[in-house]
Amino acid sequence: MWIPEQAGRVHGTPEQRGKIVGRTPERIPVLALWSAPRCRSTAFARMMTERDDHAVVHEPFSRVVDFGEVEVGDRIAHDEQGVLTALRAVAASKPVFFKDTTDFHYPALLADGEFLAAATHTFIIRDPAEAIASHHKLNPDLGRDEIGFAWLYEIFTAVQAATGTTPIVIDSDDLLDRPAETVRMYCEAAGIPFIPEALNWQPGMRSEWQSTSKWHESTSRTAGFQRSSGASAELVAANPELSAYRDYHMPYYEKLRAVALRP
Repeated sequence: MWIPEQAGRVHGTPEQRGKIVGRTPERIPVLALWSAPRCRSTAFARMMTERDDHAVVHEPFSRVVDFGEVEVGDRIAHDEQGVLTALRAVAASKPVFFKDTTDFHYPALLADGEFLAAATHTFIIRDPAEAIASHHKLNPDLGRDEIGFAWLYEIFTAVQAATGTTPIVIDSDDLLDRPAETVRMYCEAAGIPFIPEALNWQPGMRSEWQSTSKWHESTSRTAGFQRSSGASAELVAANPELSAYRDYHMPYYEKLRAVALRP
């Protein structure tokens, strides 16, 4: 079992991490956005859907852990390995974008060095106190590890080790304050066109959100990147348990924030 204090260590042999002597894994058209829960990744995915140039897959890793199966393209995956296989299959016919959250730990992903190196893995962050307050509002039984910043940072360092480069990180506060500039920088860094028209969309609950609708209800009311009145970070400061969670995850957030794009 993975121990949270080990976040940041890189799992697997050098070969598993994609460091295969004399061979670089062939790039695949898969663009991933990894996020701790409640860091506004759903809004980003909604923008990617509006672009209509990627097959958008909603939280395949977390869904397969939570529900035991997930639809990826025309396939049904029943475990992490099945998700990895299905993403590769969909990408063979159309570029794929998927977003996922790190309220779970993904050992099969971390062991697949070729996927870590061949796909483009990007990250979105939010101040942990705000993320925890929003998470706690929907899940009062929230535990420390499912807050997700430690597991997010573990994926970040695994991708960094597999590619030899620093992955793309954006801060969701920048996304809300300067959406066009932030998305433009993200697209340039990820090697995809910037489509300004995709910054606005029609409100509504999308079909892929239905089974977990309470987590996406706030995004369903939006027509673009915008702040909403939600749970206050002051709740976290006033709650000893939640403030301890914040203190645990803050160093991982700060490491990611230090390398985030600056619009």
